[in-house]
Amino acid sequence: MDNLLSIKPLSDSDIEFVTEISRKEGFAPGVGDLGIYQNTDKQGLWVGWLDDNPIGCIAGVRYNEYYGFLGLFLVIEKYRGRGFGLQLWKKALSHLSDLPCVGLEAAPERIADYSKWGFTISSKTTRWQWLGDGKLPEDNYINDGLDNFSFLEGSSIPKNAVEKFDEKRETTPRPHFLSNWLNHPAGKVIAVIDQKKRCHGFGRIRPCLLQNGEGWRIGPLMADTPKLLKILLKKLIDSHPGLIIIDAPGLNNSASEVFKELGFQSESETFRMYRGSLSPVSMNDVYGLACLELG
Repeated sequence: MDNLLSIKPLSDSDIEFVTEISRKEGFAPGVGDLGIYQNTDKQGLWVGWLDDNPIGCIAGVRYNEYYGFLGLFLVIEKYRGRGFGLQLWKKALSHLSDLPCVGLEAAPERIADYSKWGFTISSKTTRWQWLGDGKLPEDNYINDGLDNFSFLEGSSIPKNAVEKFDEKRETTPRPHFLSNWLNHPAGKVIAVIDQKKRCHGFGRIRPCLLQNGEGWRIGPLMADTPKLLKILLKKLIDSHPGLIIIDAPGLNNSASEVFKELGFQSESETFRMYRGSLSPVSMNDVYGLACLELG
């Protein structure tokens, strides 16, 4: 370690830097995502500075008094191997040290490193991709029996119904994050609502920045039946040509089958790890995570 970093809270002027190094690393950051991360925990994002130049970043976001998440852990390649990442890591981990459970998403080559800090593997996360003209293949029978459901967009979506649906499928309630995420102007949100105003699924598609060009990320993506999921996904992708990315949790046993059937390809795998434990929640209705950077 040849120098100490100056680790400062993320400011608005840092967003371009963090977004750009995330794009170069292949994280495919969503447009506007960093602003939402800031609102989730205003003390939980940092940038590391060396000689007045930003060289890395990390997030250690507190969702509530029980759970936090580590992400956006990056150091510019030419500065790696010099201890700067460890300084950022200790800063974020200290911010979350009093929480019963902390999660992160690990690349396969980093599992051993995180294990030394008390993190254990929970499940595999698969990144699925689809490249097309904005139209998934049609199923002649897919719309049968849907008279009781409406697919609502934007301000017509009953917020409370979506929050209630989400909280039963998340290990910790996240109404503040969810509200910011679903009301952000970038992208489109669709919810599946029945005649009694109950939610049966919802999803958001948003533009993202690829290493070369732009694409789309979908998340969250949830539905309580595979049939509703397929229709919801078709409607989200409609009129969004290009590369579509979805990060699916391994704890949903039917996700792989559904995505393969729709023509998606498995692009990469990461692993969800936790230090501590959370109350178990079924992920069978969760087909896409909101983002890997915040869990």
